[in-house]
Amino acid sequence: MDPRAGYTDLENDDIRRTREPMTMDKPVAAQDSPYETEVEEGKTYVWCACGRSATQPFCDGSHQGTGFSPVSYKAEKTATVFFCGCKKTGNQPLCDGSHSSK
Repeated sequence: MDPRAGYTDLENDDIRRTREPMTMDKPVAAQDSPYETEVEEGKTYVWCACGRSATQPFCDGSHQGTGFSPVSYKAEKTATVFFCGCKKTGNQPLCDGSHSSK
């Protein structure tokens, strides 16, 4: 994991990172729709709650310094699930349709 993850550079947030912590009041919407994902029974998935991960919908450690923490999800069966992309769900980490409300 990049030890600089979760830090920003105002000039180019996507490429360079500094050691200035970025605290956040609200998560960043990674996309305005859910991530349709095949999950395997018994496997644990770690959902990105902050929206900054480059490996959406899963955590890559970019939440460090933001005040957000990822959410673990253990698949009860092999199936298709819909992980929240807007980060507004009341049913973390799964989509509850919140992206459709304005």
